[in-house]
Amino acid sequence: MNGFKKELTDHILPFWIHRMQDDRHGGFYGRIDGGNRLCPEANKGAILNARILWTFSAAFRLLKDAQYLAMAQRAFDYITGHFIDPKHGGAYWELDYKGNPVNMKKQIYVQGFMLYGFSEFYRATGDLRALELAKEFFYLIEKYRDCTSGGYFEAFTHDWQPIEDMRLSEKDANEKKTMNTHLHVLEPYTNLLRIWRSEELVTAQRRLIDIFSTKILDRETHHLNLFFDEEWNVRSTAVSYGHDIEASWLLFEAAEMLGDRELLEKIKAVSVKIADAASEGLNGDGGMSYERVNDHTDNERHWWVQAEAVVGYMYAYENSGDCRYKEKASRVWKYIRQHIIDKKNGEWYWSRLADGSINRKDDKAGFWKCPYHNGRMCMEMVARFSIE
Repeated sequence: MNGFKKELTDHILPFWIHRMQDDRHGGFYGRIDGGNRLCPEANKGAILNARILWTFSAAFRLLKDAQYLAMAQRAFDYITGHFIDPKHGGAYWELDYKGNPVNMKKQIYVQGFMLYGFSEFYRATGDLRALELAKEFFYLIEKYRDCTSGGYFEAFTHDWQPIEDMRLSEKDANEKKTMNTHLHVLEPYTNLLRIWRSEELVTAQRRLIDIFSTKILDRETHHLNLFFDEEWNVRSTAVSYGHDIEASWLLFEAAEMLGDRELLEKIKAVSVKIADAASEGLNGDGGMSYERVNDHTDNERHWWVQAEAVVGYMYAYENSGDCRYKEKASRVWKYIRQHIIDKKNGEWYWSRLADGSINRKDDKAGFWKCPYHNGRMCMEMVARFSIE
């Protein structure tokens, strides 16, 4: 395997630098559609902006290219100037194209990604304001933690009151707790531990790892359950192969940062089993399917699932010594190079459909289509595994 650094610097990041900067209204455009057409009046989502902040901060920290710092600074300035609620705290869900709030709900998933971006920006720049914001968002997330049954509720109103519709997206079940939100609280807490090792943060991360081990993980299949009620009763039968493989390495990384050898050995074994469970979604062409609901498998090959599979299998290889995991990572990377990268227009397609055709219905860049999954894959491969 090679070409990860080149993919990052020649293909992924330039797309966002040259095509997504909104020089009229500030920050970044909200959307480029699947036909590579810019939609300059599309709304601007918090997730996209937080992930741009994380990606370019991490890229600058790793590669020291000044243009990446400029992008990270642009994202930081726009977020702090437009997305943060000055009255009630936290980040809004969505702005219009001019930067005015249009959906002010407080999704915990978004607060986690903001923390992720702020902590990485501090790692890259040493900007103390970013560190203080990262801490502020940590305390905010913990303030609204479920102290009775454990874990984190999905969402709140703009002023942190209960909200009826808690969904991240229309495809999600409207349940009070989800695997996805907990995964993306675990992930930024890991990053925050790199720069601020407080007793409160260590305790919170231990609680999260325990929730994954005892509430979210299906101990028989080693898939992750996706939706839960307030008391952690499972409310879904779906299996998300992409989230399984992503969680397999993020969970290990979280335990690794705590520095508890006994816990790390336990999670290492679990991590490999989760990667094995995710392998049910691997196909003969090297790509990984999206999900399974009951007896139906959705064989669409989403961009983010393929990116996480490369990283997840490399972690499984590192943690087991079994070369078969490295071979799986290599096959997925080959599939990405052949079928997911848009060699003509830059960046990656959203997906290939089950029949192998390119999905042009979904965005090239947008509310959910960000440089984070594929950018992070490249950086993990270069930084941790020394594969360029």
